[in-house]
Amino acid sequence: MIPSNILLYCRPGFEKECAAEIMELTTQAGIYGFIKSRPDTGYLLFVCQPEQSYQQLDQVIHYAELVFARQCIFTPELVTNLSVDDRITPLLDSIQKLNISFSDVWLETPDTNEGKQLSSFLKKFSSPLLRSIENKQLLSKAGDWRLHLFFLSSSAVYLGVSNIHNSSDLIMGIPRLRMPRSAPSRSTLKLDEALNFMLNEQEQKKYLKNGMTAVDLGACPGGWTWQLVNRGMRVTAIDNGPMNEELMETGMVEHLRVDGFKYRPEKTVDWLVCDMVERPLHISRLIAQWLTDGLCQHAVFNLKLPMKKRYDVIRQCRQLIEQELALLEHPCTLKMKQLYHDREEITCIIL
Repeated sequence: MIPSNILLYCRPGFEKECAAEIMELTTQAGIYGFIKSRPDTGYLLFVCQPEQSYQQLDQVIHYAELVFARQCIFTPELVTNLSVDDRITPLLDSIQKLNISFSDVWLETPDTNEGKQLSSFLKKFSSPLLRSIENKQLLSKAGDWRLHLFFLSSSAVYLGVSNIHNSSDLIMGIPRLRMPRSAPSRSTLKLDEALNFMLNEQEQKKYLKNGMTAVDLGACPGGWTWQLVNRGMRVTAIDNGPMNEELMETGMVEHLRVDGFKYRPEKTVDWLVCDMVERPLHISRLIAQWLTDGLCQHAVFNLKLPMKKRYDVIRQCRQLIEQELALLEHPCTLKMKQLYHDREEITCIIL
């Protein structure tokens, strides 16, 4: 069994965009195949034609650059018709045929109501399966590959592998964040996830320092401002609506009731953040202008996606921003990702 196909997890409803992205990427790399997917399932399969080794695919697919994929694994085929009386024996046989040593084993499901209904089954099944895998000496903490069992039902599962250095380090690609009690809105989780998972540890230390300054466009009631204040930043909150009173009492926030598209700071700030509801190309132009005019050093912003041609819009926004950033004397990096706490949107970071 050769893990020669690409299995991608995504947000249910975004299978089409995830498929368009992987098709473009693989075609550019000279790898051809076709997509197997169904709407609202939260995953899709890219079937390579002819077969490719998982090592070859790992060289081509860079997980961090994928916008819509929560996880990327390489899989041979769907294992079906697992018997209620003995699922472990055929699974172990298939796992051994992969001929790979694994650093870890993850049991996962699609992020759907049907997938959630499998949670009790997985809790009961995981311990005996892991014991059997350990008894076969298939685990090695020094290994670079992780084993995934992606259950579609209790009798059907994709076996897959991912490079621990080129994949999400979160089960199902989903972060487990708690809603802070004092945060003004649930939108705070979007910025929390972006800063924690789109920036690596070194980047967080370098770019998120106590005493930095920030502007929050469309700040009301203060969910994103709250995240910045809790990282020791002084924030200018731009919004015609009211800000959270407790947040204003910190003394770290200046609230200006002005138009977010017209406001400009008197001097350069470290961060511009923006979660305004506006067409994505308008937001992209605004952010690019702030950077090229030297009004901010870095930016985090959301792009609200239309119902149709969402992937085309993302490509247009990326092209616009990168063309503008190319005018700067210093290099900038653009990262784009549909995060778990995003809805009909993606999050972008410019460093």
